[in-house]
Amino acid sequence: MTEQTYCDRLVQDTPFLLGPGRLSEQQVDRIILQLNRYCPQILSNKDAEKFRNPRASLRVRLCDLLGHLQRSSERDCQEFYRALYIHAQPLHGSLPSRHSRQNSDLDLDTASHTLSDRGPMAFLACLGLAAGLALLVYCCPPGGCPPGGCPPDPKVPPAARRVLGFSPLIMDRHVSRFLLAFLAAEQGGL
Repeated sequence: MTEQTYCDRLVQDTPFLLGPGRLSEQQVDRIILQLNRYCPQILSNKDAEKFRNPRASLRVRLCDLLGHLQRSSERDCQEFYRALYIHAQPLHGSLPSRHSRQNSDLDLDTASHTLSDRGPMAFLACLGLAAGLALLVYCCPPGGCPPGGCPPDPKVPPAARRVLGFSPLIMDRHVSRFLLAFLAAEQGGL
């Protein structure tokens, strides 16, 4: 997937930005002044006066400004987004181009976000579950246990049985029931 340029983002975000009530007159004026004061100037003094003309409606001025920026360079569009972030941060966070970029990022590495969002305890619980299941597979004979319980396997050290006995403390209750039942069957065979 190719990275979207700031000019492409501005084309995508223009209808959203032109929506009623999105930007106040003060926010638009601050953005225009910042683009006018940026060195080297993105908006000349003449352009800034045109886009700040109080006789024109806010929507017309904003439409003209966004059209002017779309015909400008990538750097100019990037500086517009910087000014938008500074003067209208909540609006900047809800732009359509930001949501589409975040969704594409989530699609690329959903698993890593899911693990990191749940925290270290979830990771430890998953690791404990995997270790417990590995011990179950290693400790149980291939044919299953007889009705009286499995005799202790001489290949499995007693310490492994003790570790398996403590593993329910860090796992979910559903998994704990299963492991406790296994431990009871294991101890019944001792």
